[in-house]
Order: sequence, then structure tokens, then C-alpha cells
Amino acid sequence: MASDENNVENFRQVTAATMRAISECDEIQLTFGSEARLVGTNARLPAPPRDMKEEDVAHLRGEADALAFRMKYHDADVHKKFAPAATDARAVFEAMEQVRVEALGAKEFKGCKQNLSAAFKERCEAASYHRVSDQEDVSLAEVVGLLSREQLMGEELSGSAQNALGYWRNWLEARIGSDFSELENNIDDQEAFAHTIDKLLVHLDLLDLEDESDGDEQMSEETPEEQDSDDSEDESEASESAESSEGDDEMDDQDQEEGPEQSEDDSMSGEEDEDLPDSDRRRQQQGGEGNQVKYRAYSSEYDEEIDALELCEVEELSRLRQHLDQQLSHLQGIIGRLANRLQRRLMAKQSRSWEFDLDEGMLDAARLTRVVIDPTHALSYKMEHETEFRDTVVSLLIDNSGSMRGRPIAVAAMSADILARTLERCGVKVEILGFTTRAWKGGQAREKWLADGKPAGPGRLNDLRHIIYKAADAPYRRARKSLGLMLREGLLKENIDGEALLWAHSRIVARPEQRKILMVISDGAPVDDSTLSVNPGNYLENHLRSVIEWIETRSAVDIVAIGIGHDVTRYYRRAVTLMDAEQLGGTMMDSLAELFDDDEKKKTSRGRNRAA
Repeated sequence: MASDENNVENFRQVTAATMRAISECDEIQLTFGSEARLVGTNARLPAPPRDMKEEDVAHLRGEADALAFRMKYHDADVHKKFAPAATDARAVFEAMEQVRVEALGAKEFKGCKQNLSAAFKERCEAASYHRVSDQEDVSLAEVVGLLSREQLMGEELSGSAQNALGYWRNWLEARIGSDFSELENNIDDQEAFAHTIDKLLVHLDLLDLEDESDGDEQMSEETPEEQDSDDSEDESEASESAESSEGDDEMDDQDQEEGPEQSEDDSMSGEEDEDLPDSDRRRQQQGGEGNQVKYRAYSSEYDEEIDALELCEVEELSRLRQHLDQQLSHLQGIIGRLANRLQRRLMAKQSRSWEFDLDEGMLDAARLTRVVIDPTHALSYKMEHETEFRDTVVSLLIDNSGSMRGRPIAVAAMSADILARTLERCGVKVEILGFTTRAWKGGQAREKWLADGKPAGPGRLNDLRHIIYKAADAPYRRARKSLGLMLREGLLKENIDGEALLWAHSRIVARPEQRKILMVISDGAPVDDSTLSVNPGNYLENHLRSVIEWIETRSAVDIVAIGIGHDVTRYYRRAVTLMDAEQLGGTMMDSLAELFDDDEKKKTSRGRNRAA
């Protein structure tokens, strides 16, 4: 066991030294957590297992090499200058830029190409490309990234990647196939490469969508100098937040004093396959991944569903709310305009609409030419009528994990505050929920498991904490103080997303409203060290995927996800990924507006089908 710990520590030191050498940056600070991420000079890699196999070493080295190449070949200022604002276009831009830096690295460092391939293969498996059966199962940014990897790196894609790309290949090659020769010629010049990507985005009809969005928002043109200043400050804050978060996490981990026990737990990871799936029960609860280990909680006795007011003293809650109000004053203008626009759209849907092409009613001025040409022509009239607007409830589920600490959770709290006020004015009920755990690295459930002799395959070993910031029936004025709790130090711990989704879903399903919308805000994959140390590494992620699949395919609840710095499109069918937390407010408003528009289109389509 000591030998395994030494091997892991040696691997960490060697990996950090290699990254500094490749990137030519001695300031890189490497930590290990849930996923690969780079913020400034702070790099994070997935934590290596104690019993590392050859494939584990290869894919972790590949992730490290990819981050090092990003540091070496990527200019953040150039990227910021040319990156499009529209979400879909930006996602494609980001994916292709990452392929560019990895292609340059593989060309200069021949030995790293195998590591990059191993990391890419692992990402393909995590994205479940082998299960793709339709174009809608994979995003445009992902398949463009796959095609770019094939064309620019000359890499033969794995079977699962080929499967995902196969549904898009003909369409993509017809539109952008001719662009790759120019991309390859400009691969050494980031600015020229970005210009070529712009052409590619035009061919994909993404830049046109961006231009329309920019014209509608009218935001980026107002104060460009202020925006540049704010962006630089946000990047600095994000870097500091990430660094402090990792440091706090490590300190909290040390405070638990569970190092020896955790090592013993990790030695049992080879026994995790003993649990066979219970397909019927799993299908009922999770949507059914019949070939996976059954998800369960070792003990739910210590789980907690609690009102935010019970977690904090009144005086401290008032102070936190005041702090939130101070931060709100900076975003009030931007998000307020978006909120007002959403309100106008929703109120318009509730008040009135017009029916056209009628043979009686008010004369339609837009169709006067018909009357001039043929006075006997029918269907030149219109009539105003009240529209049917279904009762709606929106549930906002916010990730309260430690990685959200700093600017992300502050922006999430501000956005939730404005969303609650806006929708309340429109007569739409809003529920705001949060999810975390009661402790780091396991709580009383873990202690119970230790006392029981550490039985194999224990399942979830931490105590859940599900927080109700605002109930759907509670008016905003009574719940506004509770939202400040998100800013409290020590609240944010680990995140077990699957069970949180089931909890939020059960609450919204019990509501009497006709239309139910569940919006999830998260910045990463589910992580709980105590659970993952004695269960398969994808234990929590598989459960999350199963829950999402069940809700999306079998529930009447509309679910949409927003990822902050984390690609959630590989989990959710309807999702967007933000690289900057400041985009959250606008994205929330736009996503809700799209959902209401989709509802209207569905009703119109059903009406036409009935008429036919």
C-alpha cells in the first residue's frame, strides 16, 4: 500500500515537472481533482487512482500534455479578440483551437502523440459516443472537433468517435470540407487560423445567427472599453478563485485526517464488480443502464433536506444578503434589460394574439394589395383573441459544490435573484434549490460503513444536503434573504448530481401547474471522494446520465442545463456551456424564452395537425 502511494506521488511530481518543461512556464501550479482544467497558470488534472494501470498513466499524461500545449501555443488575448459571442459558434471555435494546439504539440513532441490519443479515447468513452444513434445525440461543436482532429492531426478516430461523426460527416464535408486545407496552412498562426475558423462558421450558418443575436441584445456595442476592463478583472478573479478553491479543498481534506483509512478503502476498488445490476428497479428509478453497477446509498439516514433559513443566523444572513445586493448593482443594468425583455415576451403571450387570413373581422392592412387586385378576394381580415398560456412553474437547481466557490456561485445567486423577480411579475412560480453534501470526504454514512467492517460495493458514502432557498409558493420578498446563503463560506462542499436531480424532479412533479421546467446550473461532473474511492470511477457520472435519460425520455418535465466552464452538452440534450460566469444571466433568460417559444410552436403544430 505504501508502495502504491509512493508511485502516485512520484507520478504527480514527474507530471508537474514535464508540464513545466513542455510549456516553458515555471509558474504552472498543478493540482488534482475531478477533471482537467486550466485557469491562467493553475492546472488541474483528474486524480490518479492508487492502483494505476498502464492505460490510466497514458490518458493522464495525455491530459497533462494537452494543458501544457495550451500554455505553449495558445495566446489568450488573440483568442479573446476573435472568439465569437454566440454560444454555438464559440463552442465550435473553442473545440478547433484545442485541436490546433494539440496538433502543434504532436508535431513538435512526437512522443506525446500517443498520450494525446489515449486521453482522446478516454474522453470519447466518457461522452458515450458509442451510444449515439442520431444527429441530436451529439452537438455540432463535438463533431466539428472530431472532424478537425481527423483532418489536422491525421489521427484515425476510434470506433465510437467514428460512430458519432458518421451521422454528420456527409453534411459537414459538403459545407466545410474545403476549409481544412487553409486551416492546415495557417495552423502555426493563431490569428490567421481564427480568421479561417470565421469562414468555416459562416459556412455552418453560425455567424449569421450570432449577428442576429448581437443586434437583438444591443449590449456589446454600448461600453466596449468597460467590457474589456470587466473581462480582464473577471479573468483575474477566476484565477484567484480557482487557486483558493483548490487550496481550500486540500486543507479541508487534510482536516479530515482520513489518509490511512482512504488508502485501505482504495485497495478494495477491485471488488466493486461484485454488484450486479437490478434492471427493473434501476429502470424505474434511473432510466435504466442495464449493464452498469446498481446505484445505491449505503445509508440515507443522515441525508438532509433543509430550508436555507435554518442553516444560518439571521444577522449573518442579512450581512450575506447585503453583500449580494452590492454585487447585484454591477450587473443590474445588463441582466435587468434581459429580464425586462423576457417579461415583455411572456406578458405578450399571456395577453393577446392575432389570427390572420380570415373571411371576416378587421381588415388586415398588410393585405390591402389583395383587395385592390381582387375586391372579392376572401381571407383578407384578421381577428384579435386571447391566447392560452399554460400555468408554468420553473425550478432552478444550482450546484453548491466547492468548485463553484468565488465568482461562479456569486453570479448564480444574482441570476437566480433576478430570475425569481422577473418570473414572479409574469405570474410564473419559481423554486430555487441547491445541492451539496454535509461534509468533505464522507460524513456519518461513511462512519457507519467503517463501523460495519467496510463491506464491498457500499455505494454512496456521503450525507446529502439539499437546500431550499425559495419554495415555489413563497413570494420573492420573503425568500430574498435566503439567496444570500450561497455566498457563505463553508457551505459549498461536494456534489452528487444524480440524486439532486431526482429530488428536484420529485418536487416539481408534485406541483399542480401544467407546464414544468427544470433548469440545472453546474460547473462540473459529480464528485464525491468518499464514494469514488471505493466504487467505480464513473459511478456517480453513470447514475447522473441514467437520471437525465429517464427525465428526458419519460417525464413531462422540460429540463435544460447550463454548464459554467464545463461541457454539459454530453449529458443533457438541451444544454449550453458558458466559458464565463458573467454570461449566466443572459443565457438563463434566453433559454427560458426558447422554452416558451417551443411550447407555442408545439401548440401551433398540434392545431394545424388537427385541422388537417
